[in-house]
Amino acid sequence: MFHNYHILSCSIYAFLVFMCVLGVTSSLVVFFKWGFFGFLIFCFMILMYLCFLWGKDIVLEGLSGYHNYFVMDGFKLGMILFIFSEVMFFFSIFWVFFDLSLVPVHDLNDYWLNLGLVLINPFGVPLLNTIILLSSGVSVTWCHYSLLCNKSGLLSLFLTCLLALYFTMFQLMEYWESSFSISDGVFGSIFFLSTGFHGMHVFFGTLFLFFNMIRLFKCHFNFNHHLGLEFGILYWHFVDVVWLFLFVFVYWWMYCYKSFFMNF
Repeated sequence: MFHNYHILSCSIYAFLVFMCVLGVTSSLVVFFKWGFFGFLIFCFMILMYLCFLWGKDIVLEGLSGYHNYFVMDGFKLGMILFIFSEVMFFFSIFWVFFDLSLVPVHDLNDYWLNLGLVLINPFGVPLLNTIILLSSGVSVTWCHYSLLCNKSGLLSLFLTCLLALYFTMFQLMEYWESSFSISDGVFGSIFFLSTGFHGMHVFFGTLFLFFNMIRLFKCHFNFNHHLGLEFGILYWHFVDVVWLFLFVFVYWWMYCYKSFFMNF
């Protein structure tokens, strides 16, 4: 490259991804209304495949030398703005959570937890998931420092992906064994909305790290150039922080809140 601008080549992936996102959101409304989820799964799988192809093209551009330091600065700014948008998304969810829990509305009889609701013990599966997710944050940081020391971080990145799969498995088990659902009052809706969206971010973060693990195996990264891996690590640490807030407030604080009012 003989200029400092990121000029994109002609690609149809942006339009196709847009159409698939439109299909996913539309089919999600159909699923909530009529319970039909076949088209939702189809659109989601096509979206994942298109994102993979689009990401592969971006990787090939980087390997071909099209991404200089000015272009990479643009990528970093884009990632920062993306993480900021994710922070504001979860901020809005926590805003609703605290607004309904601290200032219950009169239409809910000034009490937003159903009296017969049995909450999940935070010192069971949620605590185990916290340990697993924090351990994955340690292992992915280990991978980063190994790469900075010009060593292979493949083992630690594989361990991170394995821990992420364990977290997802235990989260699904928790949903399956839960005594309440998303239809059980305001708390049930907020609980599954917040933890469900976090689980979705864990899923996409796992795919992101797995894709970087394949690139690390093919020696696409070195100690001086590993921007894709840094983005994956930054995203994963964001997922860790969100889970800590979920564990402290949605699990532990609400469990103590429920126990206090039951004894009161």
